[in-house]
Amino acid sequence: MINYPLALSTWDEKENDALLEVIDSGFFSMGKKVEEFEKVFAEYVGSKYAVMVNSGSSANLVAVAALFYTAENKLKRGDEVIVPAVSWSTTYFPLAQYGLKIKFVDIDLETLNYDLNALRDAVTDETKMVVAVNLLGNPNDFKVIGEVIDGRDVILLEDNCESMGARFEKKHAGTFGVMGTFSSFFSHHISTMEGGLVVTDDEELYHIMLSLRTHGWTRNLPKENKLCVKSDDPFVESFRFILPGYNMRPLEMSGALGIRQIEKLPEIIRNRRANAEVFQDLFKNHPDVMIQKEIGESSWFGFSLIIRPSSKLTRAELVQKFRDANVECRPIVAGNFTKNEAVKWMDCSTHGELKNAEYLDEHGLFIGNHHVDVKKQLIELVKLLNK
Repeated sequence: MINYPLALSTWDEKENDALLEVIDSGFFSMGKKVEEFEKVFAEYVGSKYAVMVNSGSSANLVAVAALFYTAENKLKRGDEVIVPAVSWSTTYFPLAQYGLKIKFVDIDLETLNYDLNALRDAVTDETKMVVAVNLLGNPNDFKVIGEVIDGRDVILLEDNCESMGARFEKKHAGTFGVMGTFSSFFSHHISTMEGGLVVTDDEELYHIMLSLRTHGWTRNLPKENKLCVKSDDPFVESFRFILPGYNMRPLEMSGALGIRQIEKLPEIIRNRRANAEVFQDLFKNHPDVMIQKEIGESSWFGFSLIIRPSSKLTRAELVQKFRDANVECRPIVAGNFTKNEAVKWMDCSTHGELKNAEYLDEHGLFIGNHHVDVKKQLIELVKLLNK
């Protein structure tokens, strides 16, 4: 028995103390702790602004929504958006919910991000936005993506929910687009129980998200803002609604946890990258499985294993081997998402073939990576595969 879970807690007494401090205060809804976490997180990734919400899925939703309410209406219903065919469901659902036309593009079987040639071919004069998803900790090649959309009126939005701490050319993933989204769910790099963030350098989008996050009201906007003239009377502003918003507020506990977790994040990333060096060394030339090719500096959310076409091993056999050894594994995110029944409710199309996404869907899985040393488990995993 190897005993290799998908996720481990990164908490210790510091997080417990942070929770108790909030409990003792008697104030549990979004407040000063959330505001402080937003500030330190923005500083960590190098963005001007950060908005915390109650999940990474909500981060995607509020980011997409914000683009509809700018003064110049950056997006409108019916606009075409390009997405990779492999990602999590709530990469896509906000796009559908806002009436955007979704075009699925194939992924690269090595990086698991965009097939850059397919992306280049897919972008046309009809394209209004490209969503770059940094999968399993691995940044996209933003130099090439920048070249693809250069000179076009195309928005770049990043779903970085799986790749906190990753970098490309020394710049944090999640900061290449007009906005970038992050998740702090339990199984991710840091955990605030539930939670997510959006970062941006655009003040107008920042103010829009502040309003959308809390019912579309003005109460949480600064006096000088890009959306409205705000009075000095808090009674008047308490229930004044200017946008069709949501309630995406995080708990004050989540903000307090985030402050403690962000202090640990540099070490968490170092340890995950150290585990990845061992993983790459053990599996780089394995006869049965392919591993993810790192672009830039991955933060290694997990370790993907895709069965080679030349292997006689089946995924069902591999999953059973892992189960028997108490090694937790999952499909690679949602596989080829176009196979899900939910797409019948979406205005979507595919660009060319999705052969790599389909191969990954049928032959791929991933195992966990952690903030602690897993060298022993990885060595045992290789032995298991070689039996």
